Amino acid sequence: MLNEALLAGFLFFSPVNATEVKYDISSIKCLTDNMYHEARGQGTAGLLAVSSVVLNRVKDKRFPNTICEVVKQGPMRESWKRNGKFLPIRNRCQFSWWCDGKSDKPRDMVTYNKLLKIAEALIYHKLPFIDITDGALFYHADYVKPDWAKTKTKTVEIQDHIFYKWEKK
Repeated sequence: MLNEALLAGFLFFSPVNATEVKYDISSIKCLTDNMYHEARGQGTAGLLAVSSVVLNRVKDKRFPNTICEVVKQGPMRESWKRNGKFLPIRNRCQFSWWCDGKSDKPRDMVTYNKLLKIAEALIYHKLPFIDITDGALFYHADYVKPDWAKTKTKTVEIQDHIFYKWEKK
């Protein structure tokens, strides 16, 4: 996949170029987790588009300013065990895989490790990259019709995801 992206001849532009943000391994892991759960079965375009939304949100003042906070954004509740742990409220997160109640542990480690390398390359600008979503901050699968989509401007459809900007039509 990494070779496909390089061969595709993307221009060097990253949604995070405009800000000076320090990243650590947790940022790489959070971006990888999101790519894995949201787009692992898609091609390079789908992976880069989903990643663009996360990185665009980091830049946008209306969203949290770290990759992990963006990926894990959603309402939380205290664990029923009352042990001081807080858990995401099921099916109420920005990215559904984070709070769907299923295990987030990757089953396909070969794919996960490839995505880990891509995430690191994106974050550290080692991969030529263009935001093919045109600044999108939202997306959904093409087989659902969320109410919020009516209030956003569609930018592009890539594989089975439809991408949107905040501006209302």
